[in-house]
Amino acid sequence: MSLTRSLRLNLFSSWLNHAVGLAIGVVLMPYVLHTLGNEQYGTWIFISSVAGYSGLMYLGFGETISRFVATSYAVRDWGRVNQVVSAIWVIYLLMGAVAIGVSAILAWFAPQLYDWGTVPPLEIQAVILVLGLNVAFALVGSVYGGVLMGIQRFDVERSIVMIAGIIRLIATYALLQSSWGLLTMALIHLGITFCENVASYFAAYKLVPTLRVRLSVARWHILKECSSFSLYAFIDSISAQVIDATDSVVIGLFLGAEAIVPYYIALRICHFISRPIQYIGLVSIPRAGELHVGSEARHLHRLVFKGAGLAFLLTSSCLLGSAYFGSALISTWVGSGYEQSYLILMILLSSRVIALTVGVLRSVLFGIGQMKVASLIYLAEGVANITCSLILIQFWGILGVAIGTAVPVLVIELGILLPFALKKIGISRGQFLTEGLAPQLIPVLVLWAYCIAFTSFFPFAQGWFALVVVALGAGLTLAGTLFGRHVLSRRNLTYSPTGT
Repeated sequence: MSLTRSLRLNLFSSWLNHAVGLAIGVVLMPYVLHTLGNEQYGTWIFISSVAGYSGLMYLGFGETISRFVATSYAVRDWGRVNQVVSAIWVIYLLMGAVAIGVSAILAWFAPQLYDWGTVPPLEIQAVILVLGLNVAFALVGSVYGGVLMGIQRFDVERSIVMIAGIIRLIATYALLQSSWGLLTMALIHLGITFCENVASYFAAYKLVPTLRVRLSVARWHILKECSSFSLYAFIDSISAQVIDATDSVVIGLFLGAEAIVPYYIALRICHFISRPIQYIGLVSIPRAGELHVGSEARHLHRLVFKGAGLAFLLTSSCLLGSAYFGSALISTWVGSGYEQSYLILMILLSSRVIALTVGVLRSVLFGIGQMKVASLIYLAEGVANITCSLILIQFWGILGVAIGTAVPVLVIELGILLPFALKKIGISRGQFLTEGLAPQLIPVLVLWAYCIAFTSFFPFAQGWFALVVVALGAGLTLAGTLFGRHVLSRRNLTYSPTGT
């Protein structure tokens, strides 16, 4: 049985947005890198990574909006929708004010806190202030994006993000220059965030005419009810922030901003690959909540098999492609001098195969309200991540940071989180392997054979044309294999109907 129509629409819109974002990132990153230079670009990554910790100011209420709006919207309880959204909106107003205050303090002390190299201290201070305003706008406006996701209109929410990305690309090419480049980047981000939130505001009110977001509607008993869920979502956010953003901060503090660049190139490719796969878990949260409310265990299990199976298939395929063509991609994309990025890419991407597959189950746990232990396990992974990175960077530099990121994923997610999630959802390990992962092995093996054949005939494939041909051939090979499997499954010959 195929994914539900709404789930397919949500995934398609998310992936279309990511495809556009990927194209923008591929074009934009080398332009920004070579315009600013390694030192300024490394400084931008370092400041952005520190600013990324502002995501903790959401306090886990981002996931809360999505889940509680989804359950209330399913029964058309408009009053409860307004109470939940309004209460969280007030919290975000307060946190936005805190963000501005903290950024002002950091800006004041910035020249004494870090060696910024040749970047003028005044520019650093201005950048920090602008990013603080950006955080405040993002916090307050995010409730409307949360409403769109809660009513499962990811197509609208993703379209807004996609258009914003295109505008960011145009603005960067038009305005960026080496002098005061960091401040220009910060101002572009601020302007795009403001426009994005305004668009989300109008879209939310258009699609939910009964929506009322205001202080008088907020009910603090509703906020208290949401807090138990948001607490563990907040713990999850802390863990994700530690795992995703701390690497760049650790490298910047120990080795300097310029050393971040080769690591970030590999990390950026991982983000390009991971983002569309993470959407599988994202769109599963409200869907799992609906199925859980309706006591539809069979459909919930099918959601897990399809989501986790698809995540495993896509990450494994990307790992294979990176193993054979990753070095050519890096040199074609950003130029020579970043050979170490390939090894870091392989280490990070290998861990993503596990993390993204298990991540679908963690999203389902959040959707059904079973998040307490899962969040604590994920927090343990984050602590192990930063501990290993801090130790290993002393011996192996940025390579040690990559290993310190990968090892906790292998040990904790595969050894602890996966068995726990399967037990809570009510799926045996055998079921998960046979109905979720095993159907993906044949497509992965076929793709592996394709990579071997291509490199045998064209061992020195370089340049964008060759890489595009490789990608198109791999896509057609994978699509053909999946179509053949679908035909066979319908005839009940070889594959079960749980394949993707």
